[in-house]
Amino acid sequence: MKSNNTRIRIYNGIGFAGLLIIEVLIALYVRDAFIRPYGGDILVTVLLCCFVRIFFPRKIKLLPLWVFLFAVAVEIGQYINIVDLIGLGRIPFFRVLVGTSFSFIDILCYGAGCLLFWVTEYFIFKKSNLKI
Repeated sequence: MKSNNTRIRIYNGIGFAGLLIIEVLIALYVRDAFIRPYGGDILVTVLLCCFVRIFFPRKIKLLPLWVFLFAVAVEIGQYINIVDLIGLGRIPFFRVLVGTSFSFIDILCYGAGCLLFWVTEYFIFKKSNLKI
């Protein structure tokens, strides 16, 4: 029988892989006014939470909060145009990675994604008797 940590890692690895595929498909093929701007922002925080849980299945109790604060810091970086401030503004990869436009709605989406992860994790682990 696999340990609880291994099962948590497997669940989150599958979640991460699935969400990464969805995020890439959204980025490549979706050109709408809702899923791409808002759905992608919601899912990216869930993706980050799953990624961290692969390596730290139990150690970070308030993981969704920390991921939310990280996402807000990135959004603030967009507000102050951090990519240009650190001299990477001419490199398209970094402009896409960090982003270049601040939006308060993005912060709400990040919060929704972190809340979604927390609620999902709570009910999955409550039902399966795994302990986080």
